Amino acid sequence: MPLPTALLLGKIAHARKEWESLSEVAELKEVTSGTRESMVKDFKDGKYDGVVAIYRTYHSAQITGRFDKDFVSQLPSSVKFLCHNGAGYDQIDIEPCTARGILVAHTPGAVNNATANVAMMLILQALRKTYIAETALRKGTWRGQLPLGHDPDGKVLGILGLGGIGASLSTRAKAFGMKLIYHNRREAAYNPAGAEYVADLAQFLGRCDVLSIHLPLTEGTRHYLGKKELLGLKNGAVLVNTARGAVIDEAALVEVLEAGHLGSVGLDVYEDEPNIHEGLIGREDVVLLPHIGTFTIETEASHSSFSKTR
Repeated sequence: MPLPTALLLGKIAHARKEWESLSEVAELKEVTSGTRESMVKDFKDGKYDGVVAIYRTYHSAQITGRFDKDFVSQLPSSVKFLCHNGAGYDQIDIEPCTARGILVAHTPGAVNNATANVAMMLILQALRKTYIAETALRKGTWRGQLPLGHDPDGKVLGILGLGGIGASLSTRAKAFGMKLIYHNRREAAYNPAGAEYVADLAQFLGRCDVLSIHLPLTEGTRHYLGKKELLGLKNGAVLVNTARGAVIDEAALVEVLEAGHLGSVGLDVYEDEPNIHEGLIGREDVVLLPHIGTFTIETEASHSSFSKTR
């Protein structure tokens, strides 16, 4: 009896052994280059007929683009399982997959520690205004006219979305002496640092010295934080986002920054990646990273290992 076929979209750099071990239960095929148009043509020509499972790496978007309704409709009828190598799955339209009976899996647990580490780093950088100091140093000025920063000790950290990443951040922030509150649709089942639950969003935002965002991007969370919500933060509050850029209305964020309401901001994600709002680029009160929250060798290997177990 022939083995089912599994198709890899994109390259695996740190878990080749785990991927290749699947050859015991499946015939393996790989696509590491090409375009969306060439993939659709290959589907239509029957090149991948019989593929049962597709393993999609984050970087495969450069080949296929989003797995939207149109692309999903072109998949071979044999496809029953789609695994995305990442925590956020906004690159995949779930509804058309469900309509075709395709199960979709992702790897949220693999990113918890790495993303929480970057969030904590951005919190500290934004509080201490390290970007200003580093810029002065690179310009040849020792210290320069540096503004004083803030210590994390005693500050109220609001975690918007106490899931796996938010929980990992909570334990790190607690070690820095921060007071912890969180807002979810309901109380979290896993709350390792004993953060206080605040059910009302406006009350939650009003108590935050620092707000760290950990929401998935869905139609319900797009622009979840607009001008009204941002102005609901304390004057001088710090905002950090390592989730998805479009959870914040970026234009509203720039407007609120220009009004001087926020103390500083740390961002690893943006509304229209890889483009960054021009109102953010030159600001000394904004720390910017190019979506590297999960970019560690260990996390990339864990992604692929988690995908295998799916």
